[in-house]
Amino acid sequence: MSNVVLVHGGFVDGSGWEPVYQLLRRAGHDVSIVQNPTISLTGDVAATKMVLDRLTDPAVLVGHSYGGAVITESGTHRNVAALVYISAFVPDRGESVNTLIAGFPSGGPLPPILPPQDGFLLLDKEKFGASFAGDVDQDLAAFMADAQVPWGVEAPAETITEPAWRSKPSFYLVTTEDRMIPPDAQRFMATRASVTAVEAAASHSVYISRPEAVAALIETAIKTIS
Repeated sequence: MSNVVLVHGGFVDGSGWEPVYQLLRRAGHDVSIVQNPTISLTGDVAATKMVLDRLTDPAVLVGHSYGGAVITESGTHRNVAALVYISAFVPDRGESVNTLIAGFPSGGPLPPILPPQDGFLLLDKEKFGASFAGDVDQDLAAFMADAQVPWGVEAPAETITEPAWRSKPSFYLVTTEDRMIPPDAQRFMATRASVTAVEAAASHSVYISRPEAVAALIETAIKTIS
């Protein structure tokens, strides 16, 4: 048995991890899910460390999308043995999600983030399905759009102090049909960090549409540290 800690990204909550959670639990692993508030990176790192503090054995720390920034900052925790990035941001020291988005390839798809309102960000509901969940059942994608969690403007703006991927074994799942984080941007971040990368033909919501691909990479990370 191994510990796995799952960290969600912006605009969603931890319930989306259920398909991956079920696969990992059936494989005999102890799985925790962080319900990070996504108001600030500092707060999300604190929420993640609170879960890690409760563990008695090291864990594989997994982050999706913005959750990649969260695990990059919190992954230096003593109870983290490896990191797994799922179509995620991999910022370096002094970088933020915003600076990485600014470097996305020109002419490619960009996340349909609406102008901030009262200090929070949301995705355009009409574009949510195509951008975030292109291979998810349409009814579920519509629910995800209507159930969005407002993302605090501070969260993607805060910078990384000490990137955990510099000192911990790390893995990356590139989603080749992604319309939120362009695949080329994902490949660039994975290559720059010298992580072990695999690819899946899936949307940004790969943890829902292709949970077996996500679980397989987590299993690879577990075997590496066992």
